Amino acid sequence: MIHLSQAAQNEIRRLQLRNQQPDTRLRLGVQEGGCSGLFYTMEFDQATNPGDLIYQSNGISVVLDEQSHDYLSGLTLDYSEDLMGGSFRFYNPVAATTCSCGHSFSL
Repeated sequence: MIHLSQAAQNEIRRLQLRNQQPDTRLRLGVQEGGCSGLFYTMEFDQATNPGDLIYQSNGISVVLDEQSHDYLSGLTLDYSEDLMGGSFRFYNPVAATTCSCGHSFSL
């Protein structure tokens, strides 16, 4: 299960409308790299691939590939703004450590 905060839902919908693609899915993933060994990926996608898992969160479709699912199970995605601008925040219960930017983690 993937959880989206209300702020994240609002920002995702805003981005979909800005890109004039309100029906795209949010694709979340994990790749090797970053400060801590793994980092989060995020993009909008209209297609699904064999093995993709699709979650629904208040009308927003979130797609995970099979490999990323184990790394992201139980993830909460939030969005917040500060003096430096806005960004998505990842709260991952399976991450043992995270880097200071919050976009990289290790198990």
